[in-house]
Amino acid sequence: MNIENLKILAKKAEAGSNAYLRKNQKKLEKMDSIVLDLHNRIVKKTDCLSCGNCCRFLGPLITNKDIDKIAKALRIKPSEVIDKYLRIDEEKDFVFKNMPCPFLKDKNICSIYDSRPNACREYPHTDQKKFYQIFKLTIKNTYTCPIAYELIEELKKEEQKEAEKRKGKKQSA
Repeated sequence: MNIENLKILAKKAEAGSNAYLRKNQKKLEKMDSIVLDLHNRIVKKTDCLSCGNCCRFLGPLITNKDIDKIAKALRIKPSEVIDKYLRIDEEKDFVFKNMPCPFLKDKNICSIYDSRPNACREYPHTDQKKFYQIFKLTIKNTYTCPIAYELIEELKKEEQKEAEKRKGKKQSA
């Protein structure tokens, strides 16, 4: 999905997403299996290679373990990975010096896919337990990731359907 279109959609949806979080905070704490099912359904129909927004616009946190894996994949020393590709950010974490990701190639192919950083491997994090703890991060990720955007929108649609059912039951009673 085009990043500009996604940003427009995410901006329009953000207030509703925040309202959903405020209204459903406690409910979300018990929804991991529902969120995981949604995640799996959305991922199955999403072609990340047609997007690549995360690789072009987001700088993942790079751990020492990630540095070692990247170095092994590139057949260079970890210190060379640091010197050539990384910088320390304001939070004292390693991140890529520049974006897009230096390992992003044509057709959104990752040249170190099997050795990619854990943050890349887990993105957009919508399949993690205790999803409610990263709901705000997921709202932020809706500006970059179609999976995150669609997952939040699906949760809001389900909430709307439930509200309509409750309203229908009240009116028929």
